[in-house]
Amino acid sequence: MTRRPTPARLGPADVLRVGAAGLRTRPTRVFLSALGIAIGIATMIAVIGISSSSREQLLRQLDRLGTNMLTVSAGRTLFGGESKLPVDAVAMVKRVGPVRTAGATGSTEATVRRTDRISKAVTGGIAVQAATVDLLTTLEGRVEKGTWLNAATERQPAVVLGSAAAKRLGVDRIGVQVWMGNRWFTVIGVLGPMPLAPEIERSALVGFPAAEKHLNFDGHPTTIYERSSEESVEAVRAVLPRTVNPENPEEVEVSRPSDALAARAAAAGAFTNLLLGLGGVALLVGGVGVANTMVISVLERRKEIGLRRSLGATRGQVRIQFLAESLLLSALGGLAGSVLGALATIGYALSRDWPPVVPPWAIGGAIGATLVVGTIAGLYPAMRAARLSPTVALATT
Repeated sequence: MTRRPTPARLGPADVLRVGAAGLRTRPTRVFLSALGIAIGIATMIAVIGISSSSREQLLRQLDRLGTNMLTVSAGRTLFGGESKLPVDAVAMVKRVGPVRTAGATGSTEATVRRTDRISKAVTGGIAVQAATVDLLTTLEGRVEKGTWLNAATERQPAVVLGSAAAKRLGVDRIGVQVWMGNRWFTVIGVLGPMPLAPEIERSALVGFPAAEKHLNFDGHPTTIYERSSEESVEAVRAVLPRTVNPENPEEVEVSRPSDALAARAAAAGAFTNLLLGLGGVALLVGGVGVANTMVISVLERRKEIGLRRSLGATRGQVRIQFLAESLLLSALGGLAGSVLGALATIGYALSRDWPPVVPPWAIGGAIGATLVVGTIAGLYPAMRAARLSPTVALATT
């Protein structure tokens, strides 16, 4: 009995070769279709990478600055008025066992100006505050120029400027004088950035004794900064209100500045999700472009399909051929988009002095998304090609 011939099977290498042959014959169309996929993938990779780099920078800041600092400030009275911290509040905080160091600032009504010719109303957003000698140590800050207050200069008309205050006053060196409280103060130092205390960056700081003598300061601290061991932060936080103001602990507010940085790191995902949605739309548009390219390819290659069918190719083999073309086209765009997205992330992160971070799962997810898009985009054209009758296809002019 004569056995019916069976069609040869297409191995993986054969499928890749046949699929790639269809792409090589139309390079311009392939490039434009892959470009749509690449734009969507590059957008998604860049969004995830930049967000991860920003979050890593914030986490590194937290590791460097520590999460063991608390701030104590005066809250509101029961009648809605502003309360005041006791004059000896800093000393009382230092008596708490786990507290390692504490410093404070106190608000004044004075303004700081570059010269006495400038109106008092023009403050430039700079606050004039009294500061204790221990403040810089507590904040773990650094002096970029000059020196910090000491036991001698805290009693003299000497001022240390925060980084933002120095820029707004146009002070780029020490030794110059600024007008404060109807007299000249000499700038003895300029501080570096203070991520955990941005209010210090916008302040002109003088010693408590000098502020009381020259700026009508009442001696009551406005904000107390303290550091304790990491494991005792919550315990210290619980006792600070009653320690600072035993009579009215409810009028004392205690906060943890590092929580703001942690919240910023967590909030970075909200904006990321929006931009990921835009990247997904671009990827969808790219998938539509791939589907359109494959449909046109099927229409243009009907004679080729008819010839392959007449030579023994099965419908399944024709279907696999066009599906492979769609997958290769999408994978090409996905790989190009991943490279572009990674390069964009690295370039942006380095320009902001951030550690560049491109999560491996983002690359893997992007490639997986392109394969899904390629499969969906190629299904209809592949099924349409497989349904073509050999005689009808060969008769097409």
